[in-house]
Amino acid sequence: MKKIIGIALVAVFVIACAFAPAEKKDDVGIRFDQITYKEALVKAKETGKYIFIDCYTSWCGPCKKMAATSFKDANVGELFNTQFINLKMEMEKDAEGPELARLFKVKAYPTLLIVNGEGQVVKEILGMQSAEGLISFAQSANVK
Repeated sequence: MKKIIGIALVAVFVIACAFAPAEKKDDVGIRFDQITYKEALVKAKETGKYIFIDCYTSWCGPCKKMAATSFKDANVGELFNTQFINLKMEMEKDAEGPELARLFKVKAYPTLLIVNGEGQVVKEILGMQSAEGLISFAQSANVK
């Protein structure tokens, strides 16, 4: 009887481990700061970093695909997390979205911007980007 109970407990433990959710790696891909654009400008001036802005909308298919793939690439994350202040801005629904869409003359989604601490656009690219495309985009803004 003790043997059966022991085997049953081991079986329950093994099954529980098999169905436990895998650990999420928060360090893979781009980590977007939860700050306002104005706060990002201050941070950019303090750190000397550029601001990367993902201008997207909730209905944009390529935006969703890029968020699920390219933005989660480890090499992209390593580069963008060390070299940029990263913002993700829903241009229709976020409080600052419509104002920034007008300021930067955003006409299509996704629009990806690299902005300096003075609020000037350094680089801009439109459309879905692969991981390699994002790395090339960052490097073209003189980011190592």
